[in-house]
Order: sequence, then structure tokens, then C-alpha cells
Amino acid sequence: MHIPRIAISGLSGDAGKTVISVGLGRVWTEQRRVILFKKGPDYIDMAWLALAAGHPCYNLDLFFIPSKQLYSSFLFNATKGDVAIIEGNRGLYDGLDVKGSVSTAEVAKFLQVPVILIVNCTKVTRTTAALVLGCLKMDPAVPIRGVILNQLARARHEEIIKACIDKYCHLPVVGAIPRLKDVTFPGRHLGLVPPQEHPQAAEAIETAATIVKKYLDLNKIWEIATQVPPLKARPEELFKQKPPRGIKIGVIRDSAFQFYYPENIEALAREGAEVVEFSALQEKRLPAIDALYIGGGFPETHAEQLAANVSLRKEIKEAAEEGLPIYAECGGLMYLCKELIWQGKKYPMVGIFPTMIGVSKRPQGHGYTIAEVKGPNPYFPVGQVLKGHEFHYSYVLEWKETPTFAFTLKKGYGVDGKHDGLCYKNVLAAYTHLHALGAENWASALVEQAVEYRKRKCVEA
Repeated sequence: MHIPRIAISGLSGDAGKTVISVGLGRVWTEQRRVILFKKGPDYIDMAWLALAAGHPCYNLDLFFIPSKQLYSSFLFNATKGDVAIIEGNRGLYDGLDVKGSVSTAEVAKFLQVPVILIVNCTKVTRTTAALVLGCLKMDPAVPIRGVILNQLARARHEEIIKACIDKYCHLPVVGAIPRLKDVTFPGRHLGLVPPQEHPQAAEAIETAATIVKKYLDLNKIWEIATQVPPLKARPEELFKQKPPRGIKIGVIRDSAFQFYYPENIEALAREGAEVVEFSALQEKRLPAIDALYIGGGFPETHAEQLAANVSLRKEIKEAAEEGLPIYAECGGLMYLCKELIWQGKKYPMVGIFPTMIGVSKRPQGHGYTIAEVKGPNPYFPVGQVLKGHEFHYSYVLEWKETPTFAFTLKKGYGVDGKHDGLCYKNVLAAYTHLHALGAENWASALVEQAVEYRKRKCVEA
């Protein structure tokens, strides 16, 4: 299968990868169907990339997605378009250990994706070539095919660095971007502001596209993207559509809860569920659903609105008492607790878990997680090991009752540094974010619980 593809990477975080990936994605959509991917456990960058391309952005992370599933997912999704763009995370070789496992470099080798390396040229000239040459020598199997120079001072600065790259690295310089103002996407305590909350999101994307058009050699980048080896096709059992099961799974999606991998939503639909999206900020009633999935987000910045929606909070709690299957992650966990303290004020939440949640100024949990299922729960067998990630500033201020946990953590912080996965009846809420392609049977288990719930409701009726 011939799939034009390219990866945008850098020497570190904040190299300009997102601006360039977003801009390139938007520019290429003017002539082609573009499918964007993100390497790394990130939702906000993915939201910007998806908005730029007008198509869901998919994840490529070798930590929580097994290599076979990742390869199949890339083929399945990339072939929906004419070209695939992968945005890396952190530095090209940054991984979990000295071998750089699960790094952008490893993904590039695995999928045979040519890499465009972004280099911040602030206060350096010839050293730029040394940095690029180091990346070339570090692992010659990584297909680095071009360089973008960023944060250039003057024309003379650009000329010297280009000459050095040519002399020592023998790579084409496919972009030269001067120091520009007002091109950084807005940030806050979890990184970038999601586009759902940015009033000028469309304008920011067009600004990125303008930069790409003006300062990048688009013809050369397209040439690099198309001069790639074919990928061997594999059977797509993972993506077969099952017959409808006659059940509906609600998904709360709004500016308070927006962190969902599209693969997770699509996995539920492939299992035969009808996905019903609604807003916890706007909808006053719980839709007619057989299960509920609440992702992460920023309930703290929407605490007043969430608290004011008393009727929905009450209906979710009553449904949980009646056995409604609910699966929640991070922000969803916060929403299901009794109270949320934000900026000195107390806001009532759903109240399924008798817990008070606070928000600190520093991350409580940040990075990959490994959880072993230790306790009974509605979705995972005891003994299963789950790989995911967490990034939360919130923490438990007070327990009203002794909690029941489903997971013991081998890596990560979770709820208390040792455990994660609060359980109550058919409700499971964890700080760990899971990916459907890595959490075996997650989607099918949630659908099966929804089927059983509907059967019970029909019998009771």
C-alpha cells in the first residue's frame, strides 16, 4: 500500500511542531484529503490538528497501543485520505529509557515515515548543524529527510545555518521561519487551550497556514512525503463492524468534557452501539441511554455551570443507583464526586462518590500509567494489566467514606499514589486515560453492560 506520509518532529518540546503541523494540515486540505496523527498521550494538540484538517486526528503511541494494533490503525485510517501527517511529541529520540523506547523516532522507523526536523536557531549558527548531525548519527535507521529552521534572526543568520546544514548534514532545508510574534497558541495549566474554548480558533489555524505557505518549501515537503516505501497491508479484524445491539451509549461532549480519543468512540460504534452525544452544560435531562461514558476535560473551569445544572446531576446519580453502567476518566471522575473546590469556592457535583476534590497549582499525576486490575468492577477482569496515561492537577481533599478501588498502580499516581479506579455498583471512574486499541475488551465490555442494563430495565417495566 502506497501511503504518502510525513512526520514533524523537533529537538525538544515547544519547537513549533504543533503550529507547523496544524498549518501544513490546513494548507494541504485545500487540494487533498489529509489525515492527521499525533504521537504521544495528548488530547489538546489532537483537537487542534483535527480542526485544521476537518477530520478526526488519531493517536500513535507505542506505550499504550501494541505495535500490531498501531500498525493496523495507521493503515486503516491513513487510507481514508491522500496523505498522512504525524506530529511527534517532545524531542525526536525522547522516550522512556536510554533506548528511547516509544519515542517519535521509533514510530517513524516502524511505519517508515520520513521525518522533518524542526530546529530552534535562537543564538546559534554552526552548532545547528552539529545538533542535526547528532540526530542523524544517533540512529541511522531513522529516516530524517529534511530540516525546518525556526526562530531565525536575520537573512545572514539564515544563510550561515543553511550552508552549515548543507556542508555537514547533506539534508535539504525545507523551511526557514523568522522570529514571529503572536503565533503561539494560547496556554494554561494543562498546556494549550483547547480550540473548543478559544474564540479565535479558526483565526489561529489560518495564521499557522499563512506561516507555512510563506516560509516552507511545500513542493519539496510533498516530494519527501511521496517518496516513501509501500507498507504491507494487514487484515483489519480490529475494524470490522458488528451488527447493531439496540443500545445507546451516552457521551458527554462539550467544553467541560472534551478529551476523547476518536478510536474509543469509533470502537463503541463498531461493537454495535449507537453513540449519543450531549452536553452537561446545556442539557437539563439525561437522554434515554443504556450506558454513559464521561471523558476528561476541565470541569474545574466550568464548575459553576456544572453545579447549576441540578436536574442533570440528580438524574445521573439516580441512574447510577439504578445500575446504569458509567465509565469515567479524569475530569469525569471529578464530576462524579460529591464536591469540587475551585478558586476558593465549593461546587456540588453529581455525588456518586462521597469525595471532595481540590485543584492544586502543580500536577498531581503526569505521565504514563500501568494499572493492574485488583478488585471487582464492571469492565475488566481481575489480573488484567492496563497501560494508559494521566495528567491532572486535581486531587482528593477529603474522603467521606472508605473508597473501593479497582486498580493497583505499578506506574503513575492515580487517586492516592497507589490506587486508581473508584468503583460503585456499575460505575468505574479513574484518573487513568485508556485507549481502546490498548485496553483489550474495554469497548465490548461497556456495550455488554449496556445490553444487560437494557434487559433489566425491560423486565422491570
